[in-house]
Amino acid sequence: MHETPLVRRGRGSLSNATGRFESTLHREIDDGWCSYIEPETRIRTQWRHDCNRTVITRNKSPDINFDRSINPYRGCEHGCIYCFARPSHTYLGHSAGLDFETRLYAKTDAAALLRAELSARSYRCEPIAVGVNTDAYQPLEKKLAITRQLLEVLLEASHPVYLITKSSLIERDIDLLSELAGKNLVSACITITTLDRELARKLEPRATTPHRRLQTISRLTDAGIPTRVSVSPVIPALNEEEIDNIVKAAAGAGATAAHAIVLRLPHELQQLFPEWLEMHYPMRAARVLKAIRSLRDDKLNNADFGARMMGSGPRADIIRQRFELACKRAGIHCGRDLQLDTTRFRPLSAGGQLSLFDG
Repeated sequence: MHETPLVRRGRGSLSNATGRFESTLHREIDDGWCSYIEPETRIRTQWRHDCNRTVITRNKSPDINFDRSINPYRGCEHGCIYCFARPSHTYLGHSAGLDFETRLYAKTDAAALLRAELSARSYRCEPIAVGVNTDAYQPLEKKLAITRQLLEVLLEASHPVYLITKSSLIERDIDLLSELAGKNLVSACITITTLDRELARKLEPRATTPHRRLQTISRLTDAGIPTRVSVSPVIPALNEEEIDNIVKAAAGAGATAAHAIVLRLPHELQQLFPEWLEMHYPMRAARVLKAIRSLRDDKLNNADFGARMMGSGPRADIIRQRFELACKRAGIHCGRDLQLDTTRFRPLSAGGQLSLFDG
């Protein structure tokens, strides 16, 4: 049995443990009869159509600023080892590890489904967040353009939208985003976890480089699109010391607001992230895990509303105060409260024409 996980080129996770809902456990072993084949260090990305009948997901979480979202993709090829969405892949019978970043699902009918939902008489307009679970601008989007199709429908209906991404591919849609911005219908958010290229390559191996993301903030801002930065996740004793520099750099690039979320480790991440730490930062691993526990009531995770985003305790208070001070020094707003216009919304007909009746 392999004691040391293999590092797969361009992948964040080091393992592919069976999902928690599976009835059988699969392990790679060497039985001494030469039947064991060494796993490939390169794994190709595969994708298939997602067969959902609806596209808008609702939530009642009191600690986020939207009640509905759309995720064009399940799984994410960026491979960020810290991604809180990894455990969601186990609902599909896959692993939260390598499967999450290599076996993707695409909602190719998303635009048509969205049009149908926006045409319902019962629909009431509130901003839709796009790409909050998995990145709506991950590499597969360049081929499938599902997110762009969604934006076209939202623009047609004058419907407000939040976008969050760590990909420069969002620049492709500046034409649509500029039109939405002209009506106060869009807010874009670029995630920057670190400015250290080496750390970024290990944390988020297939994502856009941090300095390229700063250019994206500049280009969106120059196009008149209100743009924020998400300094997330803050990983104590790893990227925590970069808070001030990230906020300052993002503000210099044109970001007008910033927010931060402390690292969350739900379910399988409590195995995957420590495994990653031991491989890439063995001398610092124990310190980082101890710091995480200091924010989570001596656990690796606390999912309670009010505490899950920023943690609790003295260290959490210091991180919060440091972030607020960084925003103050940079002259930008601290928080996620952005008001978009919901009064312009006009229901669409399922066939693609604007409704004759506004009600």
